[in-house]
Amino acid sequence: MLTRRKLLRLANGFLGTAVGGLWAADGRLPAALLPGTPRAKSVIYLFMCGGVSHIDTFDPKDNKFAGTMMDAIGFGDNNAPMKRPVIPILRTYKRYGQSGIPVSDWFPNIGGVIDEFAVVRSMYCHQTNHFPAVIEHCTGKPLRQFEHPSLGSWVTYALGSANKNLPSFVNIGRPSSPVQLTGGYLGARYSATPFQPGDTPIPNLVPPATATSAERDRQMQALTELNAKFRADYALDSEIAARVQAYELAGNLMRTAPAIVDFEKEPVHVKALYGIGEKETDDFGRQLLLARRLVENGVRFIQLCHAGGGNGAWDAHGDMETHGPLCRAVDKPIAGLIQDLKQRGLLDDTLVVFTSEFGRTPWSQNTTGRDHNGKGFSTLLAGGGVKGGVIEGATDEVGYKAVESPHYISDLQATILQQMGLNYKKMDFNTNGRAFHLIEEGTGPIQAILR
Repeated sequence: MLTRRKLLRLANGFLGTAVGGLWAADGRLPAALLPGTPRAKSVIYLFMCGGVSHIDTFDPKDNKFAGTMMDAIGFGDNNAPMKRPVIPILRTYKRYGQSGIPVSDWFPNIGGVIDEFAVVRSMYCHQTNHFPAVIEHCTGKPLRQFEHPSLGSWVTYALGSANKNLPSFVNIGRPSSPVQLTGGYLGARYSATPFQPGDTPIPNLVPPATATSAERDRQMQALTELNAKFRADYALDSEIAARVQAYELAGNLMRTAPAIVDFEKEPVHVKALYGIGEKETDDFGRQLLLARRLVENGVRFIQLCHAGGGNGAWDAHGDMETHGPLCRAVDKPIAGLIQDLKQRGLLDDTLVVFTSEFGRTPWSQNTTGRDHNGKGFSTLLAGGGVKGGVIEGATDEVGYKAVESPHYISDLQATILQQMGLNYKKMDFNTNGRAFHLIEEGTGPIQAILR
């Protein structure tokens, strides 16, 4: 017989933090549900780690100020007055589609599907260092005085899981911060489950290579019998009940996930859309194809972190040309994702978001690179009830600050929640005698880009 201690040790060791999101079976905020059918069933959240330069990608400016000195306040704790030279934008822009939205030569493939996107050029945040800006971006809070959960965790908490065999909140790729995965004060059960393409979709959930399917079936049958006895003997022990449930769900996932990451039956032309098999795009293309498959299987929030770790590879202080290979790595896969979702009839109820923790300044740091800029940057949205081929807001003439229809980062969160069928004003959670609100600042959903 398994002892209580042995079962707990087994369950904890088996799970770790890998399957936290599996624990959320039912929505916990019925009061936050909006009437009617949600416009989006799933979100694919593309987070570029390090700070994409908006003025070199989706927010074109002329070079009439290049070489002039402008007042600049340093990032982080360095708030001393200073002047820095504006560096020229070396990209060329082309107008694409019926909308004629200009897109940088770094993103020709996204340009080809720009009519599906709304380009919000007036996002801003308060933080200008990476770690606090990432926290602000994923929690909507400028400071981490409390263990605030990430947006995917709120979606999981409010709506629960649409597939009992899969988590509601999945992360693919290396994040910039563990806060991007956290359930915070909602609890570990609402944290992200890490997925990856390949033969091992979830770390620590791979059965031995020598185990046969018959052996695994016998193991699962034995586990079912043990669990039934534990429920009978420890009906009032909520800790054990939670661990047993998590173990069962992890077992379901172990049997389900390999089929989701098996791309062998995907048509060659579909793989080609994502750039799979091409050196620069293969890795991210596989991640996005996995995201599409997770959408098809009812996963609500799929977060993809590109070039994460440390400050993130998009952090272009030394030379803006470092953006080049990063753009080439994501351009074709993102365009392929949009085309694939559309031809499958999935784009209408899948919200795709392309964003970063902040943008980059028009001035240099005595180099050909750009500094951090939280005062103005761009975010792109497609599908899920979003108007395609529109531009919302604007930065000033050098791209430093959002000046027309500025939107704080929580406006993006409120937009996502509304499209998922949730009233952001009622996304509340009480813990230790205190009420926390997911959205505490901003003007609410960005209605100008919504149908």
